Amino acid sequence: MSSPSKRRDMDVMKLMMSDYSVETINDGINEFNVEFHGPKESPYEGGVWKVRVELADAYPYKSPSIGFLNKIFHPNVDELSGSVCLDVINQSWSPMFDLLNVFEVFLPQLLLYPNPSDPLNGDAASLMMKDKVQYEQKVKEYCERYAKKEHIENTLTDESEDEVSDDEAFSDRRSISDEEVAGRVDP
Repeated sequence: MSSPSKRRDMDVMKLMMSDYSVETINDGINEFNVEFHGPKESPYEGGVWKVRVELADAYPYKSPSIGFLNKIFHPNVDELSGSVCLDVINQSWSPMFDLLNVFEVFLPQLLLYPNPSDPLNGDAASLMMKDKVQYEQKVKEYCERYAKKEHIENTLTDESEDEVSDDEAFSDRRSISDEEVAGRVDP
């Protein structure tokens, strides 16, 4: 086993043995989801997010790819994709950092100290600069609406769900009776 893969294995195991809930994808350790809680004494307190982590083969020499899977209102997180704009991950990553740093330091710091001058979410950045009280209210509203434990449990992120047959996937949705199907007219 090469040094980067040993380090990757060790970092993932450290994360799994910590207080974080880690859910592997496709039984590998290159892709997984982590349950992340908003920092105390912040507008994000009480929020729970599922964060997707993808590790390149060159990890730890190449930074992990990090993205929020459920919605978060933040100037440095793209609202649609969940991508994170964080210099320490995107530009100044060092092999000295590990995955615990991401979840114990980098992401909490991102939520505690947003940078509206380098936004991925222009609406959040603009609101934060114009009206901090209204910005914090919207953050709390998003936490209530999208970042509760039940929201991350319902987030469809497991790659194995892509392998489900059309019949199985359809059975999870509202069923259509034979009368409804028969009653439809093709235009």
